[in-house]
Amino acid sequence: MITSQKEYPSTWSRYSFIQVQLRFFLSLIAIALIIFSAKNVEVIPEFLLDAPEQVQDLFLRMWPIDFDYYPKGIHEALLDTIHIATLGTIISLAIAFPIGLCTSYRLIPFRIINLIAQFILVASRSINSIIWALLFVAIFGPGALAGTLAIAFRSIGFVGKLLGESIDTADMNSIEALKACGAPWLSIFTKGYWPQIAPSFWSIALFRWDINIRESSVLGLVGAGGIGMALDSALNLFQWTRVSLILLCIFIIVVIAEIIVTQIRKKLI
Repeated sequence: MITSQKEYPSTWSRYSFIQVQLRFFLSLIAIALIIFSAKNVEVIPEFLLDAPEQVQDLFLRMWPIDFDYYPKGIHEALLDTIHIATLGTIISLAIAFPIGLCTSYRLIPFRIINLIAQFILVASRSINSIIWALLFVAIFGPGALAGTLAIAFRSIGFVGKLLGESIDTADMNSIEALKACGAPWLSIFTKGYWPQIAPSFWSIALFRWDINIRESSVLGLVGAGGIGMALDSALNLFQWTRVSLILLCIFIIVVIAEIIVTQIRKKLI
């Protein structure tokens, strides 16, 4: 005797009932936050409607580009920008390297040292380069020194964090073999860790230099040297044809830096 079983239609749902309700609740919160933020920003509709006309007028004032101003007003400032980014990156590498090593419990098995190193890196990353520049301008005065130190202190957290992560992801087979042979700490690092993390370290250094080229070009707006000071001066004097030339030079140097970094990284990785 065959007993027939009642068949129930099977329904598939991507989310459970609780998940659907939670997503709906979070969506309502997101919409409420967007509306609240838009009201507090106090966007003036008249300015938004007038923006296309203002942009067109600005471009008309920025043309033709004053190329004759480059030799006497931009060349030296542009070189200062490159020097600030390069020297700042070198200083940050020198400082971030030992701090990054101290963040790894594999290399330095002392939790208090790891925590102190991690705190330094977090503090460096949490302060924007503009804030660092304002601080050093107040200490050392306007100029390239303030910009260089701002770039350096901002980059320490970036380089140190990525270096520490590279150490933590290193393959331990060769390192354990060196430890089993009784190799000293320095040999373990130079023969076990460094060959694995060296490509990542130089890639991080190049990537940070590329970022610093961009950041150093605007530090002059707060008096920290570089082409940003020329840009600030041209903006204050409403010299729009010179502003367009400065923006063009910044764009070109950023593109050149990107090409250089990309080509060197292809050789390293």
